[in-house]
Amino acid sequence: QFMAATGGRGVDIVLDSLAGEFVDTSLRLLPRGGRFLEMGKTDIRDSGEIAARYPGVHYRAFDLWDAGPDRIAEMLADLETMFDEEIIVPLPVTTFDIRRAREAFRYFGQARHIGKIALSMPVGEAGVDSGVVSAVSAGTVVITGGTGGLGSMLARHLVVEYGVRSLVLASRRGPGAPGAAELVAELSGLGARVRVLACDVSERGDVVELLAAVPQDAPLTGVVHTAGVLDDGVVVSLTPDRVDAVLAAKADAAWYLHELTRELDLRLFVLYSSVAGVLGTAGQGAYAAANAFLDGLAEYRRGEGRSAVSIAWGLWAAGTGMTGHLGGSDTARLSRGGVVAMPDEQGLALFDAAVAQHRAGVVAARVDTASLAAGARAGTLVPLLEGMLPGGRRVTGGAVGLRQRLAGLTEPERKALVLDTVRGQVAAVLGHESGVVIDAGRNFRDLGFDSLTAVETRNRLNTATGLRLPATLVFDYPTPDAVTAHILTELTDTEISDSLSRLEREVMDMVDSKTLTKEFYSRLLNLTRIASQVNEDPDASPSEDVMSMSDQKLLDLLEDEFGIS
Repeated sequence: QFMAATGGRGVDIVLDSLAGEFVDTSLRLLPRGGRFLEMGKTDIRDSGEIAARYPGVHYRAFDLWDAGPDRIAEMLADLETMFDEEIIVPLPVTTFDIRRAREAFRYFGQARHIGKIALSMPVGEAGVDSGVVSAVSAGTVVITGGTGGLGSMLARHLVVEYGVRSLVLASRRGPGAPGAAELVAELSGLGARVRVLACDVSERGDVVELLAAVPQDAPLTGVVHTAGVLDDGVVVSLTPDRVDAVLAAKADAAWYLHELTRELDLRLFVLYSSVAGVLGTAGQGAYAAANAFLDGLAEYRRGEGRSAVSIAWGLWAAGTGMTGHLGGSDTARLSRGGVVAMPDEQGLALFDAAVAQHRAGVVAARVDTASLAAGARAGTLVPLLEGMLPGGRRVTGGAVGLRQRLAGLTEPERKALVLDTVRGQVAAVLGHESGVVIDAGRNFRDLGFDSLTAVETRNRLNTATGLRLPATLVFDYPTPDAVTAHILTELTDTEISDSLSRLEREVMDMVDSKTLTKEFYSRLLNLTRIASQVNEDPDASPSEDVMSMSDQKLLDLLEDEFGIS
């Protein structure tokens, strides 16, 4: 059809994402000088073979990553602006309630739509879901970590709001846990039958015994896994034993609960996860991995048609077993990420909302937009949270701005500017209003640094300077003054490297376009010979003026130096 429509001329450009015979058919449409741009990944051809079979046709397989992260970032920023100004608009989405799935597939089969077709899940109303209440109240709910802060809080909530009359609470110390006897007395007074068991849920045998403790007259209707172990530390400090302990309490225990109840028709299977697994939090690599496993397990159970929801909790205001160890600096660090502590009643309301809806995973956290905005200005905002800012725009350009401000300054002025930047970032990490209070000659350890604040400072300075500084920055350079000197050295080296890269690109562009001149050859070779001779002998000077060379000798030298002919 294309050949007929063009009078046999074909087309000049093909943008392809197909494979097999469609590629060959498209190639036959191209005349000499035509260009074939392969956008797909499933049928990439050899450009030499294409040139032999289709003379004069230029073939190129497109890979976005070849553009590099900086160019990709520029393109994304341009696209965002174009969307904001409605120069381009998102593809339309036609949404059907999942209960109208048959109608949605019929509509899809007609192939007349533009854009995407999506199925939506009904969202429960705020408050306790009556369907969940009726399903769980008649049986027993098992809560791991049941005598801890979050577990005991949830036990009360299930008894009061959901009418649960049978609970089995598991914890490592069982009845001997602090407050366990008082909790049992309180719940019994509310009309519930409560058993508290000492149980290591990271051991499969213990989980078998735990489930066997469910009363026969009140069969298991729900499981809530709140147990966990927290062992913070930067990655280089983690040992296999430390990682195993965290994974066992969260991931192994969750799998045993799933495996041993998979044949039961549970109405509740709730996993207490953490935003650490969604956003990534400094010093919690093992904990993030364990919670990401919980999120995946909930998806897996849903895929099997079983109930499950993984709730990625943020910070609770009440000190719990998982957060009670946090000091003021730890809480401040987490708050700078935008996630701030929420009161108990808000957390329990989010639990109600989570178990009433039909998603496998939800994030239940209180987010402070002022902290998000500050993180955006510092360049440390987690990308997943960018959309929560007014306008959804990430603040960028800090590194470029610093380099532009350094350009043209004297050496003392450059040092002062970089030192101000370092002190400002250190102050932000330590919770101070201004960098003025930071003594530039004082050791970071004396300023109150630990491994986590060290990593956060490094990350902030990476963003501010555009450099890739080592994780051990504040230990290798133990004062703000020392860090400043190191950054100045790195920036100078980077500026020289960037200049050489630009020159290299320009030379190669001229080589490709055959626009190199004898004068350019001469000046480039003079610079090369000067640099080479200075390295060999600081007192040496160029022995021959390349301007006087013949063209052939000049080309020979150029080929020797650069491999260009």
